[in-house]
Amino acid sequence: MTAGATPPGRGNARTGRWLRGLAGLAAVAAASEVASVTGLVPRAFLPPASAVVLRAATLAGDGQFRLDVADTLRAWAVGLAVAVAAGVPLGVLLGSVPVVNTAIRAVVEFLRPIPSVALIPLVSLILGVGLATESTLVAYAAIWPVLYNTVYGLRDVDPVATETLRVFGFGRLGVLRRVCLPAAAPFIATGVRLAAGVALILAVGTEILAGFGDGLGVFIAQAQQFPDGTTDVLAGTLWAGLLGVVINAVLVFGERRLFGWQVALSTAGR
Repeated sequence: MTAGATPPGRGNARTGRWLRGLAGLAAVAAASEVASVTGLVPRAFLPPASAVVLRAATLAGDGQFRLDVADTLRAWAVGLAVAVAAGVPLGVLLGSVPVVNTAIRAVVEFLRPIPSVALIPLVSLILGVGLATESTLVAYAAIWPVLYNTVYGLRDVDPVATETLRVFGFGRLGVLRRVCLPAAAPFIATGVRLAAGVALILAVGTEILAGFGDGLGVFIAQAQQFPDGTTDVLAGTLWAGLLGVVINAVLVFGERRLFGWQVALSTAGR
């Protein structure tokens, strides 16, 4: 089987998962529609799914809404880029140099559980309100999946391969570059994909909590202040979900294209 090729049966399995997912979404939308139309749930609390979808489609033609989405994606992209640029080198350092790992592991474990939203007042006080604050909070939340997946990937490297290179005279950097990083690359890619989801959640969530400025979260926060704004709130939330699905699908596709050999190996080992 060539690298990047889809193993037999996996294409059908993925199609089945997509179909089951769409069926689940259709069931939820139908239940929402029935509950709202029949009056089981007041329309002020749960508008019909058809009205939400129609409003979401209408927002796609709204120039200001598109600017809000672009602002959110800009903060997401900057924060994720910073998280990857900092998380991968730090993960390599922790995963390959035991002394460094021992020295700063306690600090990392102390910082990791702190919610990014708890840092909003402090970061806003230092950086003000805007892209810098939002990107910083996004980066703080997104760095942990990248960091820990890099560390775990380096720990999962075949020791026989590393010892073989050492026998042939390769130093620490040579082993790291030729064996450790290529072997850990699929783990790092998974960490980036997980971090992308976390980054989007933080980008929208930070905007909602801030309640002012620009962004998809600001649109949602401002819509809930109006008596009939529930439809806009749900339409904005629907757009946030669609962005997450698209981002995840693109990154999954990239992983399969780059690391198809890993999929083939894992399938062969079953």
